[in-house]
Amino acid sequence: MGPPVVPMLRQRFPRLKSFNRLQVIMQHLSTSKPTDSSAEVLLEKRGCAAVITLNRPKALNTITISMIRQIYPQLKKWEQDPETSLIIIKGAGEKAFCAGGDIRAITEAGKAGDSLTQDFFREEYILNNAVGTCRKPYVALIHGITMGGGVGLSVHGHFRVATEKTLFAMPETAIGLFPDVGGGYFLPKLSGKIGYFLALTGFRLKGRDVHRAGIATHFIEAEKVAALEKDLTELKSPSKENVADLLDSYHKKCKLDEDKEFVLNEHMEKINSLFSANSIEEIIQKLNQDGSPFALTHLKTLAKLSPTSLKMTLRQLREGASLNLQDVLTMEYRLSQACMRGHDFYEGVRAVLIDKDQSPKWKPATLEEVTDEFLDSCFKSLGSRDLKL
Repeated sequence: MGPPVVPMLRQRFPRLKSFNRLQVIMQHLSTSKPTDSSAEVLLEKRGCAAVITLNRPKALNTITISMIRQIYPQLKKWEQDPETSLIIIKGAGEKAFCAGGDIRAITEAGKAGDSLTQDFFREEYILNNAVGTCRKPYVALIHGITMGGGVGLSVHGHFRVATEKTLFAMPETAIGLFPDVGGGYFLPKLSGKIGYFLALTGFRLKGRDVHRAGIATHFIEAEKVAALEKDLTELKSPSKENVADLLDSYHKKCKLDEDKEFVLNEHMEKINSLFSANSIEEIIQKLNQDGSPFALTHLKTLAKLSPTSLKMTLRQLREGASLNLQDVLTMEYRLSQACMRGHDFYEGVRAVLIDKDQSPKWKPATLEEVTDEFLDSCFKSLGSRDLKL
C-alpha cells in the first residue's frame, strides 16, 4: 500500500530545507479532502488511448479506496475494448504522480475496527496485479512524487516515464509498514542489492536516477510530458513496439542531466556487499565495521526505523526474489494484515503524520525482540481470508 510521503528522518542527508518541505507536504496530505468525490479520478478516452488521471492534486494524488474502485473495473473494460490500444496513467498538477495510499483513513479504520483495513489492501493489490497483467501497453507518467501506492500503480506496467521532477521512494519502514504494492517482487530484481537498500532505508531517488536505478523505463524533460501524451493518443492502433519506439525517441532526445553521475554510483560496491547479509543484525554489524560516512549515515537511519518493519521487509524481499507477482501480493496481503493487528503502524503514523513529533516508540523496541516465531506468524496463510487473484 505504501504511505504517502514520509519525512526521511531529520538526519537524512542533512538537508533541513528538504525535511521542512516534506513537512509541508505532509500537512497537505493530512488536511486535504476532495470536495467532489466523483472527481477524485478522471477516466477518459482520447484517440486510441484510455487515460486515467489521479485527480487529487492538493493531496498529492494519494489514492483512496473509492479511486481504486473506479479504476479497476474501467481498466478491465479497456483491456477488452478493441477500440482501446493503450492505457496512460498520470497525476493531476505538477507536484505528484501519486504520493501513496490514504494512510490516515486506514489508521482511523484500524482503530475503529472497520473493515477498510482489509478491503483497502485487498482491492489495492488486486489493482496492482491488474496493472502487472494488463495485456494492453500501459504507460505511467511518473512526473513528481511517486511513493508507496503510486509505485504500485506504475512499476508493474510496461512503461514508466520519469522527469527531472520525479521523486521516488518506498519509505514504509519509517511508519511501521513494509514496501508493499508488489515491492517484494520488483525491488529484489533491481541491479545488485539496490532494491534492498531502497526498501530498508527509504532512500529517495530523483529525476534521471529513477531511470538509472531501473525503476523508470524512460526519462524525459517535464516540459515534454504534454507533447508525449498527445503523441501517444494520436498513434493509430499501436502495438507495444510502436509505443516503445515513440517513448525511446523522446528518451534519446533528452540530454538533461545526462552528464551527472548516478547518485549511488560510488556506493554501489558497498551497497552490494553490506546489504547482501542474511539478517538486519548482520547488515548493522557490517555497516558498523565499514565505518565510512556512507555506512554511518545509513546506520543512523536504520536505528530510527521500526525493528519489526525492518525484519519483515528483509524477509519479504528475500522470499519475493523467487516468486511471481501474484504470489508476492498474496504474501504481502498477509503482512499487511499482520501490520494492521500490530502496534508499530499506528505508532508510526502518529509520530510522522498526526503529531509529527518524529519520535515513534516502537514495540518491540529492539531487533533482538522481534523473534523468528513472530515473523513466521506474519507470513502465515490467512486461510479463507487470503488474497485471491
